[in-house]
Amino acid sequence: MIMGNKKVIIAVDDEPNIRTLVCYCLKCSGDFEVLEAGNGEEAIELAITHRPVLIVMDVRMPGMGGIEACRRLKANPATASIPVLFLSAWHNERQAALDAGGVAFLLKPFDPAELIAAVHRYITGTS
Repeated sequence: MIMGNKKVIIAVDDEPNIRTLVCYCLKCSGDFEVLEAGNGEEAIELAITHRPVLIVMDVRMPGMGGIEACRRLKANPATASIPVLFLSAWHNERQAALDAGGVAFLLKPFDPAELIAAVHRYITGTS
């Protein structure tokens, strides 16, 4: 979805500081409106309501984690086409995240330039 001239991205992480950093990187790197969610349930609700062009999601969160949220997004025809880019401090979760339907997996602490390049790659098809 586009709000005004800005493409909507959802940043999902239970750590407010990580969400703030992701939002800052995305807002500074392009014409993005970034919505925030603290867990998978909130991410799904926002995705259904706002139809983002991409979701940046943590893997481990209280309540519904990122992998389950991604599975549910991919199972819903209304949200199945939304790319999900995972961020996690746990490298051993990479395959499960990709198997759930994620398009990319970045390790925390992440390099802001790498995050921005990945976001642009999955939104515009360029890096």
